[in-house]
Amino acid sequence: MTTLGATLDSVSPGMVEIALTPHPAISQQHGFVHGGAVSAIADSAAGYAALSLMPADTGVLTTEFKINLLAPAAGERILARGRVVKTGRTLTLAKQRCSPKPGDTKS
Repeated sequence: MTTLGATLDSVSPGMVEIALTPHPAISQQHGFVHGGAVSAIADSAAGYAALSLMPADTGVLTTEFKINLLAPAAGERILARGRVVKTGRTLTLAKQRCSPKPGDTKS
């Protein structure tokens, strides 16, 4: 996350928020945040949300990942929210959503 300039905004059991401040190094040709950067913070938010419910001596790996980019990523900060939907014995289902951080304006 350091390479992207992303930071943990909020961590609670089953819920994590990661914020990303757009900058030229992670922008695509039209000036919007690259979909790969948005995908990275979305995946990390969901993974950290799952990890927050696991014992300290365990880890997580993404087994499946799907993202729909419905609009260009714009705003002063992009917020990825990961939330655990269901925990299981070997798999945990988490959802993520990325949007401009509340209070920020779209550019």
